[in-house]
Amino acid sequence: MAAAATTGPGFLSPTGVEIAFVLVGLATLGAALVTVTTKQLVHAALWLVVALGGIAVEYLLLTAEFIAWVQVLIYLGSVVVLLLFGLMLTKAPIGRSPDADSGNRWIALGVAVVAAVSLVWVVVDAFRTTWIDLDGPVQGSTKVSGEILFQHWVLPFEALSVLLLAALIGAIVLSRRTDSAEDADASDKGQR
Repeated sequence: MAAAATTGPGFLSPTGVEIAFVLVGLATLGAALVTVTTKQLVHAALWLVVALGGIAVEYLLLTAEFIAWVQVLIYLGSVVVLLLFGLMLTKAPIGRSPDADSGNRWIALGVAVVAAVSLVWVVVDAFRTTWIDLDGPVQGSTKVSGEILFQHWVLPFEALSVLLLAALIGAIVLSRRTDSAEDADASDKGQR
């Protein structure tokens, strides 16, 4: 009697892509943890670049090249630049900022752990029996991604663009309001 050969992927025999996926995932997780725990806002923004870049690499490893480039162009190229401009326009402190810590670290840690466990449970439950064939046809092609994005996700896509525009306008308004208040105080002192 011959032993039955398994045709599915083996859990105990990971491929190079799976090992790279786990290593990049751990590096991305580390960068995300540094992003939320650092007390320097500019350093947090730069670590966010590393975390978002790691997610783009994960998309590449999952053969979703289009989504990886969208991640790089939109999140790394736009959102982080908008965040850095917001920090510069609002004259946020460059060095250590005691205001960056609210004192609710344990509550925040508890909420983060519950959210992470819930997210992992939902994703594992949803894709428990799904395997990605890395040697098969490309799953994240531009055509498939575009059809899904513009058929099912048009409203959230547009809402995100309006939200980003509102954040940019808000940063400009906040920076100008502070400048005009300082100018008024300086002119009052100069007249006396």
